[in-house]
Amino acid sequence: MVDWSGGNDRGARPTKDAIWACIGAAGTTSDPVYLRNRQVAEAWIIQTLTGLRAAGHRVLVGFDLCFAYPKGFATQLVGSEDPLALWDWFAARVTDSPVANNRFDLAGQINARLPGTGPFWFNALQRDIPHLPRKGTDRTGHGLPEKRTADLAVKGSFSPWQLAGAGAVGGQVIMGFPTLARLRRRFDGDLAVWPFQPPDAQIVLAETYFSLLPDLNTPKLHPIKDAAQVMLYARAFSGLAPADMAQLMAIDATPEGWVLGAGAESVLRAAATRDVPPPPLRNDCFAMPQGAHWTPVDTALDHLRTQLGPVTGQEDMPIALSAGRILAQEVTARRSHPPAPNAAVDGYGFAGPAPVGVNRLPLVAGRAAAGQPYGGTVPPGHAIRILTGANLPDGVDTVVLQEDVTTTDTSVAFHGPLKQGANARRAGEDMTAGEMILPAGRKLTPADLATITAAGVGVVTVQKRLRVGVLSTGDELRDAGEPATVGQIFDANRPMLCAVAAGWGYDVVDLGRAPDDRPTLRQILDDSAPHCDVILTSGGASAGDEDHMSALLSGTGSLALWRIAMKPGRPLALGLWRGTPVFGLPGNPVAAMVCAMIFARPALQVMAGGGWPSPEGYLLPADFTKFKKAGRREYLRARIVDGRVHLFASEGSGRVSGLSWATGLVELDDAAQEITAGDLVRFIPFGSFAH
Repeated sequence: MVDWSGGNDRGARPTKDAIWACIGAAGTTSDPVYLRNRQVAEAWIIQTLTGLRAAGHRVLVGFDLCFAYPKGFATQLVGSEDPLALWDWFAARVTDSPVANNRFDLAGQINARLPGTGPFWFNALQRDIPHLPRKGTDRTGHGLPEKRTADLAVKGSFSPWQLAGAGAVGGQVIMGFPTLARLRRRFDGDLAVWPFQPPDAQIVLAETYFSLLPDLNTPKLHPIKDAAQVMLYARAFSGLAPADMAQLMAIDATPEGWVLGAGAESVLRAAATRDVPPPPLRNDCFAMPQGAHWTPVDTALDHLRTQLGPVTGQEDMPIALSAGRILAQEVTARRSHPPAPNAAVDGYGFAGPAPVGVNRLPLVAGRAAAGQPYGGTVPPGHAIRILTGANLPDGVDTVVLQEDVTTTDTSVAFHGPLKQGANARRAGEDMTAGEMILPAGRKLTPADLATITAAGVGVVTVQKRLRVGVLSTGDELRDAGEPATVGQIFDANRPMLCAVAAGWGYDVVDLGRAPDDRPTLRQILDDSAPHCDVILTSGGASAGDEDHMSALLSGTGSLALWRIAMKPGRPLALGLWRGTPVFGLPGNPVAAMVCAMIFARPALQVMAGGGWPSPEGYLLPADFTKFKKAGRREYLRARIVDGRVHLFASEGSGRVSGLSWATGLVELDDAAQEITAGDLVRFIPFGSFAH
């Protein structure tokens, strides 16, 4: 998107009323680019388009300047209503440098060629220019419309004849045509000008208007309005779904051109607001109330549920690619399902009900089949052959099964009674057009894809995939396959947590392992934070000398060192590193896995834009005895054998093989308990943590 200017060089320091540009892709934008004059701007545009063309990208270049004048003007100058020939005419006559140009003099010369006074007006120079009025009220007899049809369609638009003054666009047009003409010549067959040419070239130039969405152009985007608006419209146009872009460009070309997006502001607005970055997490989002020392599991979970929110943007996704994605917007049915009354069985349709006794109905010629509706009306007292899924023809509301009839070439007979509407589906009995069928925050299942597709929806708005970084810390760690001494251990946590996060449907960023060296760990976090939405670490989550993760998070002012009243997995270090949330899990693999399932899983799903998931458990008889003290919750590795819950041989959290042996966890709540064989205990299958 390019915000053009008709003025002279604006200096080295970025300022308003200058030329600004911004590149957008898939609804996200780069920083706006300040271009101090037209010469710098044209060189930048050529360099940028050359690079994008070489990379194989298709590019829309939107300029906020009129691509044509009101009807009749081009004929006066070039002998036809060809706006592109008019570009070349101006390119041959405009003189331009960073400090001076001839736009006012050229406008006066054009006025002198036309009858009457005008149409150009507003001489902003101190010297008088022949044939160029200083006020618009002085013009008569030139015979040209004040505005194009496209200008009349846009609220607040200015006439291209006004050369200066607040909001005027006429100077930009005269000083823009030469640049547009040169871009056409340079990129030749790779460039098309919409709507005068089909927009099927690699580069498409289009006129747009940067006041179509005035309420969205706020200082939050950029303190300079011109910079903010190129960011806004780069995000909006690049974020459009292909079908929406095609809709915007489905305009019949006229010599006056058109403003891309005019009349379709709602479509642009949806694209512009679809990927507004979510608000950052507060620096104290993990902080427990003062005085909290040992934190019950439920208190910790409630805190995460209330303090966290989505940290990802949004994107449009075709239905076929959306399984496992989280809906960012609710889905409403585009049409009813079924869209029309239809047959639920193969049989014969007629107007019901059918009375008791033998019913004999003459058959009409033809039949109704799915996708091949019967075009006529079935008269009262007649029947028609109909197949499953076929729309009920006019005059039919009831179907009798083919197994229940006898037929001849001309009639059908069956025993009644048969109630009206039997074996027929009503239009919209499953879903009705406009009905909300799936809520925002839902993770889409294969069954959901069938529901959405049946309702005529082809694209859904989903959250972008959460990017989960996984990092292990500790000098003692080695990767599997590496040589290891007796004092070293293999890093079991990282492959485990990477697989867990991938199984939850997130994009995993393997951050490797960090030594017990604070500067190195700091650098890893610095490098990783921009590429991750959340980071899971294991090890270094307590407050010891070698717990560098806790120490670094403490330095950010966001550290919350939670001592969870649970077994296994007491310490959790949570904080923000350059705005990216960090979950510091225990280093013991069993504790890391349990804490990931109990705390990280629901937290990550909320940050991914989904709802808060609670694991589903079942009360089953125990095949063990156990005495448990009050004060903390316990999660025991367990499996089901013959309908009874068996525990792993050892409760020690160092026995990592117990995770493979188990099929779930037994959850024992905070109170003291004495369990004997046959008592009911809550068993949570690992499958409850899998989605």
